[in-house]
Amino acid sequence: MKNLLIPGFAVVFTAVIVSIAMANLDTPNQESINSCYGECYNQYVAENGNILDQQRAAAEAAKSASPAELGRAAFAGCAACHGANGQGGMGPQLAGHDASFIIEALTAYKNRETRGAQSAVMFPTASALSAQDIENLAAFVETL
Repeated sequence: MKNLLIPGFAVVFTAVIVSIAMANLDTPNQESINSCYGECYNQYVAENGNILDQQRAAAEAAKSASPAELGRAAFAGCAACHGANGQGGMGPQLAGHDASFIIEALTAYKNRETRGAQSAVMFPTASALSAQDIENLAAFVETL
C-alpha cells in the first residue's frame, strides 16, 4: 500500500498543476476569446466579419500595399541574422544596399551559388522565396 502512496500523490499534484496552468493560458488583461459564443460571437462577427471576410480583407490590403510594405513583413525572418534595421549581426549589414544588389544576392542564393563564407546558410531561406518575394524584400531593404 505504501508503494502506491507516493505515485498517487504525484499524479494528484501533477493534475493540480496542469489545471492551474490551463486556467491561466489566456493573456492577462485581454478579453478571453475562448468563451465567445452565441451573442458574443455574433457581435464579434458583426464588428470584424467572419474568418473568410477577414482573409479577403487581408488579401485586399496586400494588393494595395507597396512592395516595400510587403517586404517589411517578409524581412521579419531576416532580422534575426541581419538586425532589425539591417545593421548586421550574425549576417552582414544590408542597410545601405540598393535593391539590385539584394535581388542579385538572393537570386544567387536561391540558385545555390556561393557568394561568401556563409552562403550555405542562405540557401534554404532563399530557396523558399518567389521572385516577387525577392523584389519586395529588395524594395524594403533599400529603405533601410
